[in-house]
Amino acid sequence: MKKSVLFGALTVAGVAAGAASAGTLDDVKARGKLNCGVTTGLVGFAAPDANGEWKGFDVDVCRAVAAAVLGDGTAVEFVPTTGKTRFTALASGEIDLLARNTTWTFSRDVDLKFEFVGVNYYDGQGFLVPKELGVSSAKELDGATVCIQTGTTTELNLADFFRSNNISYEPVPIETNAEGQQQYLAGACDAYTTDASGLASTRATFEDPTAHVILPEIISKEPLAPLVRHGDNEWADVVRWTLNALIAAEELNVTSANLGELAAGTENPEINRLLGTEGTLGEMLGLDADWAQKAITAGGNYGEIFAKNIGETTPIGLARGLNAQWTDGGLLYAPPFR
Repeated sequence: MKKSVLFGALTVAGVAAGAASAGTLDDVKARGKLNCGVTTGLVGFAAPDANGEWKGFDVDVCRAVAAAVLGDGTAVEFVPTTGKTRFTALASGEIDLLARNTTWTFSRDVDLKFEFVGVNYYDGQGFLVPKELGVSSAKELDGATVCIQTGTTTELNLADFFRSNNISYEPVPIETNAEGQQQYLAGACDAYTTDASGLASTRATFEDPTAHVILPEIISKEPLAPLVRHGDNEWADVVRWTLNALIAAEELNVTSANLGELAAGTENPEINRLLGTEGTLGEMLGLDADWAQKAITAGGNYGEIFAKNIGETTPIGLARGLNAQWTDGGLLYAPPFR
């Protein structure tokens, strides 16, 4: 058996995140455009389509923020970033927001001085292998070579997993998902390890997805979250509560289809506060009263965004699982809008 495993890497970026210049909200308004950092290309999460238009789960988060702030979900400049460059791009001010399959960790929050605004996808690290390899468990990968996407949390997770199971591997560093996919399909690696959602996305692009298997082990917690710079609480609040608005809208059955009707007023005070027909929540954020309406209009509520980009009816085929609403046994839970 050829022993080569493709894995996504943790090289916690050696970047110094500078303090945010207070006023990102004002900067975005003055510029008339949100600069949003995304991946270099991960189908279902963030990738340009045949016409060059960015689409995906993370892309729709960017569009929702742009709509909330600027009233236009298309007023976004998408900046592709790698695992290595993403933190530098955010710390330097090149981007206003990073929405790019980034795991919320202690050191990134505290040491690199970023502000994670809430989890938008609960994930975990897995392994993808060719079916013909005959492997049914990651514990059978002793002696395999493993490709690692540098600058990600997966490198240390992988080392921990192999060490704790007393098996060995040989790392093969890669920088982007596209490079990893190419190496894997060329036979340079026996397996690809990264976030399980990323594996599902990658496999969906293969000529024959059924020839590849995602192994059952999930070896880590990967809470993926949008993030901004420390030191600009006003901007962090805008991004945090835009994400919360998408989550709360699903829980409250506010959709892109019924939004117009509900915006005329309902018997539910929280829906009214969310949509700006009661209270002054928009004013508190420095936004228009209907900021959440605009955010929801851009791509739908959280459930709509999930379903159209990565859900079970898409080629990615992800079940809601942990990403279901708390009322359905999942972990999604938006604080109250009051």
